[in-house]
Amino acid sequence: MLLLIKGMVCNRCVYVLEQEFNNLGFMEPDIQLGRVVLKTSGIQTSDLTIIRSMLIKNGFDLLYSRNQIIVEKIKVLVENGINIQLTTNTALKFSAYISDKLNKNYDTLSAIFSSIEGNTLEKHIILQKIEKVKELLVYTDQSLSDIAFALGYSSPSHLSNQLKKYTGFTSSYYKQIRQDKIIIQKQASKN
Repeated sequence: MLLLIKGMVCNRCVYVLEQEFNNLGFMEPDIQLGRVVLKTSGIQTSDLTIIRSMLIKNGFDLLYSRNQIIVEKIKVLVENGINIQLTTNTALKFSAYISDKLNKNYDTLSAIFSSIEGNTLEKHIILQKIEKVKELLVYTDQSLSDIAFALGYSSPSHLSNQLKKYTGFTSSYYKQIRQDKIIIQKQASKN
């Protein structure tokens, strides 16, 4: 049985749902971003109620409308687009990328996204990039300049301004978190 899941945007989401479905007794579910295939035939209404409760508890939900499905596909494409930028160091025009992948006009997709999410698609893309920037600053030794270049920003200062605007913190704050983590790890390895 195929279940379309709202709110899955990263590999951690896949990991969490693998654990949760196993805990519910659904062994070896095929889980990918935005979807779960259960190898069990004959899912009962009570099973769907339990599954939905588990999903909601973990910040997900089942998808029901065509527009909700489109929004979830857009979210997956945004995540994939960011990863493409990071692996290729090539700027990606998200409007063209999303429009081409979904074979729909970008303005239409953007309007659908805004109506379901209550936020613009452009802002969602920015916020997802900012989340990735925070992750890279804390978990890698990449400079803000390298990250800005990889994510297609016009300049490191533009990225720095967006980071400050959307998080309230500068890149040095996230770099300090990285340094603190390294110190703690070194101290722990000595003990």
